[in-house]
Amino acid sequence: MFSFSSIKNYHSFLAANPDGCSIAVSQYLAKIKEKEGLNAFVEVYAEDAITAAKAMDEKRTSGKPPGKLHGVVFSLKDVISYKGHKLAAASKILTNFTAIYNATAVEKLLAEDAIIIGRNNCDEFAMGSSNENSAFGPVKNAADETRVPGGSSGGSAVAVQAGMCMISLGSDTGGSVRQPADFCGVVGIKPTYGRISRYGLIAYASSFDQIGIFANSVEDAALVLEVISGADDFDSTVSQKEVPAFSNELDATQKTYRIAYFKEALEHPGLDPAIRLEIESFIKKLTSLGHTVTAIDFELLEHVVPTYYVLTTAEASSNLSRFDGVKYGFRADVGGGDLTELYKASRSQGFGKEVQRRIMLGTFVLSAGYFDAYYAKAQQVRQLLSQRTKAIFAEYDAIISPTVPSTAFKIGEKSDDPVEMFLADIYTVFANLVGIPGISIPLFKHPNGLPFGLQVMTSHFDEVSLLCLSKQLTETNDTN
Repeated sequence: MFSFSSIKNYHSFLAANPDGCSIAVSQYLAKIKEKEGLNAFVEVYAEDAITAAKAMDEKRTSGKPPGKLHGVVFSLKDVISYKGHKLAAASKILTNFTAIYNATAVEKLLAEDAIIIGRNNCDEFAMGSSNENSAFGPVKNAADETRVPGGSSGGSAVAVQAGMCMISLGSDTGGSVRQPADFCGVVGIKPTYGRISRYGLIAYASSFDQIGIFANSVEDAALVLEVISGADDFDSTVSQKEVPAFSNELDATQKTYRIAYFKEALEHPGLDPAIRLEIESFIKKLTSLGHTVTAIDFELLEHVVPTYYVLTTAEASSNLSRFDGVKYGFRADVGGGDLTELYKASRSQGFGKEVQRRIMLGTFVLSAGYFDAYYAKAQQVRQLLSQRTKAIFAEYDAIISPTVPSTAFKIGEKSDDPVEMFLADIYTVFANLVGIPGISIPLFKHPNGLPFGLQVMTSHFDEVSLLCLSKQLTETNDTN
């Protein structure tokens, strides 16, 4: 019986078992079948995965050098293109659409011998914080099936949480990897904007979107980040910086860090008191271990959520204009209607209510008479946030905060209150607004029995510090 704990241990298992990949894939397919009620997968690539596993076993036993991710079983959020497989962004508007090329991140996984086992459910077009906005129905949290897994990458988080794959790729526009990672008790990392190519990622808000990683450990996340990062001729916004060997950097000598936290974040009235107490206690422990942990004022905290939603909905209204019912996907039957009627009917019937709400809000803030009052003002706030962030990282190595104000809430609990749902993003959207890397690490358990994590953020392209500190914090917590 195979049991996954880490990629390193899995590779040791493969070295001792000629048919190890086939054994692993067989068990994951059985687990997906067993847990199908969680609705984490919208499609399982069973035949593909079995064939790939056999090929990996043959490659290994023939003596050919294995890739860094040899035989590692992945799943993909349903916004990441995988050639020859359906791609729907959990939306009716992309009914029966098949991807015609691989996302660059997928190409890099396959080049290092990864096995892709299926695509995960998510909020439609990655718009949501609960994974209830999906044409395929809501995803359930494996820790408590009456609760949401977080969004928008809820299916990807649950796939790792419930042991249905080893690693999953999601996307993070305002916390869509870190928030579900928090709710599901797994590691979720969003790298610096531009660290990973967005080619093949269906766009929500192009200046915010980043592919992110779900894993069971910081070490596994570091290795995957190392593989899928780097320059790409197909993405003009991707960084040309050399990618560090993140997995090797984790073995560096441990050090003490200068850590900041926002006073307004821990004093926020919306923060669950038990989460606040746990983080305050952890801060004291870090100080006792030699880290410098300082409370700083961050008067812009209340502005981050409105700024985020003004800017992202504006970009979404532009990005989603391509889904018109003409070139591909769902097309409404308008009888003898004209082209305008076809557009209107297809988009009204094809898009869900949350996506429609955000498209209309984005169109409004870009409209004549309101552009300066909303969009231009939000861009000014974004610039102020960037300047403030640079000043903070001139003095500190990292910022810590809660990932989410509460543990996973009940399915349907916030569906009728979009403002309350938006406020669930208060701690995560900051990293996307300024483009810095962030991670949620699963450190704590709430008195209600549910997991919750700590968010760590570092300066642009300083994922080495982010990962090293996160590993230290995980080990510190394990000694409790």
